[in-house]
Amino acid sequence: MVDPLSDVIGLLRPQTVFTKGISGAGRWGVRYGEFGHPSFAIVIEGSCRLVVDGQAELMLQAGDFVLLPTTPGFTMSGLEPATPEFIDPHIAATATGEVRHGRQEGPPAVRILGGYFIFGNEDSSLLLSLLPDQIHVRGVERLSTLVKLLIEEAASDHSGRTLVLTRLVEILLVEALRLTQTTDAPAGLLRGLGDARLAEAIRQMHSDPARPWTMADLAKKAALSRSAFFDRFARNVGVPPMEYLLAWRMALAKNLLRQQEIDIAEVAERVGYGSASTFSTAFSRYVGQPPGRYARSFANQNAASS
Repeated sequence: MVDPLSDVIGLLRPQTVFTKGISGAGRWGVRYGEFGHPSFAIVIEGSCRLVVDGQAELMLQAGDFVLLPTTPGFTMSGLEPATPEFIDPHIAATATGEVRHGRQEGPPAVRILGGYFIFGNEDSSLLLSLLPDQIHVRGVERLSTLVKLLIEEAASDHSGRTLVLTRLVEILLVEALRLTQTTDAPAGLLRGLGDARLAEAIRQMHSDPARPWTMADLAKKAALSRSAFFDRFARNVGVPPMEYLLAWRMALAKNLLRQQEIDIAEVAERVGYGSASTFSTAFSRYVGQPPGRYARSFANQNAASS
C-alpha cells in the first residue's frame, strides 16, 4: 500500500545531524531567532517553558519530545520569570558540548537533548507546507530511544555513520509525525491522513499521479459526494483536493527534473500531463520558470559546488 507520509519524507531526504545537550538552572531565558532548518529536542529531566512564535506556550516535562519542521523563532525559559537573552541560532548551531543557561553551579533544573538536521531537497518549502509548524509528543519512550541513538551515533566515528544517521532521522520523523496523524491535528497532510475516507483519496493520488484524476473520481474513492468531499478535504488538509494534487505533481516533477535522467516529455507523462507543452505551461505558472530552465539551474548549482 502506498504511504503518502513516507512519500513526503522520502522527497525531503533528511540528512546531516547536529546534536548537543542543553541545561538550565535558576532564573534563565533564551530567545532564538528564526532558524529555518528542522530541529528537535527531548527533555531528559526537569521542566521548562517553550513558546514558539505563533503557537501556545508549552510546559515541557521529562519525556516530552518537540519537533519544529522549519524552526521559527522561539523562547525557552525556566519556571521563574526572567528576561530572555537573544541567541543567534546560526552561531549557536556550531557550538559543541553541553550549553548551560542560568546558574552555572549546582545541579540543573532541566536537561534537554536536542539538535537539528538538514533536508537534502533544496526546494523543500512546498513539502514542509503539508506538515504542522510544531509537533509535541508526551511520554513516548520510542522517541526518547531514537534521540539517544541519534546523539550517540552523531558523536561517533564509526564506519557507515552517515547512512545510519540518515536512517535514524527518517525513522524519527515518521514516528513523530504519525503520532500526530489524527483528526485533532492542525489542518494539513497529517490531519487528512487521520480521516479514513480522505486518507484513501490521498493514497490514490500518491499511488497514481499520472492518472487524469477528476473531483468525481476522488470523491468516489472517498465514498463521498463531490460537494461533501471537497468541503471535508479543504477543511482537513487546508487546500482543495485538486490544489493538493497539483502541489504533489509539481513536487514530483521538480524531483525528476533535478535527477536530469529523463526528458521533459517523460516527466510530463509521469505526473499526469498529456503533452510536454501543457506540462511546461502548468509548471511555469506554478514554479515561476519553465521546467528546462529549472533543470539547468539545478545542474549549474551542482557544477559550481563540485
